[in-house]
Amino acid sequence: MGSDSRERMVRSAAYLFRERGYSGTGFRDVIAHSGAPRGSIYHHFPGGKVQLAEEAVRYTGEFLNAGIQAAVEGGDAASAVDAFVAWWRQVLIKSGFRAGCPVVAVTVESHEDAPQLATATSAAFGRWQDTLATGLGNAGVPDERAGRLATLIVSAVEGATILCRAHRDVGPLDEVVTELKALARAAAETGDT
Repeated sequence: MGSDSRERMVRSAAYLFRERGYSGTGFRDVIAHSGAPRGSIYHHFPGGKVQLAEEAVRYTGEFLNAGIQAAVEGGDAASAVDAFVAWWRQVLIKSGFRAGCPVVAVTVESHEDAPQLATATSAAFGRWQDTLATGLGNAGVPDERAGRLATLIVSAVEGATILCRAHRDVGPLDEVVTELKALARAAAETGDT
């Protein structure tokens, strides 16, 4: 029971961060969204909001990475791009373009007093990049190029997500995906570094 409440609070924090940001989300919001008992948040997160945010970032990172891993196992370079983008596209549309990436939301706010948040966000982005690079490498892209393409994919998709929110349209994401898939395919076909 306690573990279930804890998991609900972590998932709720990730959900709320993607719409309201780190600073715009309080413990009360997380409790209300998760339906967890009020006192349990302090029990499960004695490190406060920073601990909750760190775990929400870790959860988001692992959740998305699992989807990327499953998609890239087929060895198709374009599948790596599709895997990373499919979830974001769904989130944008379902939220009416109010939600973005909770990892970005935590990253962009200053956390000089909580360096563990920078560490957690860096780890999430790094994990996505590593998994994408491995998938691209398995599809025939040379390792050095695969790493650079993985960085480009994460950066371009996160940027396109922000543009989609601003324009309230998935057009920017679709355009970025078209170009990224073409780059990934070409890199796999030519094997150029």
